[in-house]
Amino acid sequence: MNATVSASAPIIDIETASPLWAQEPAAETTLRTAIAAAAERVPAAGEVSVLLTDDEGIRLLNCNWRGIDKPTNVLSFPHQSDKVPFALIGDIAIAYETVAHEAGAEGKPFLHHLAHLAVHGFLHLMGYDHATDSQADAMEGLERDILTRLEIADPYSDAYRPQEPRPEPGNA
Repeated sequence: MNATVSASAPIIDIETASPLWAQEPAAETTLRTAIAAAAERVPAAGEVSVLLTDDEGIRLLNCNWRGIDKPTNVLSFPHQSDKVPFALIGDIAIAYETVAHEAGAEGKPFLHHLAHLAVHGFLHLMGYDHATDSQADAMEGLERDILTRLEIADPYSDAYRPQEPRPEPGNA
């Protein structure tokens, strides 16, 4: 993946909460590159926190914050307080097993799918959503543009047909 990082790129703090992520040593670099590329397209100054967790960890977050008692691939939690002395953009959580399963089912490289979910999560932090068709079109267009810059194939292409239904990327 290729991307240049601008001086206005957000600070990216990554915490690994599951040992499963050790199977993908390039995950942190992929996340930093993807989020920096997204921030070039949708400028953001401040800090983004990324939690690399597993299905059980994200299931608990999904249950506690969204009332949905099942794992998902990515959750985004935009920061909504002006009481912090620095700009906290928000938090993104990503589940290893779900990402690995989806990438395999869709025939995508793991790191490409991870980059897509990082971009997707970042766009949610920046206020983008996919609740309506027009919102989804706008958000997916941005995702395609950012991923193209990273030399990653269109994740919404018909070339990627999951063998089983894929959950919508989560947001909270």
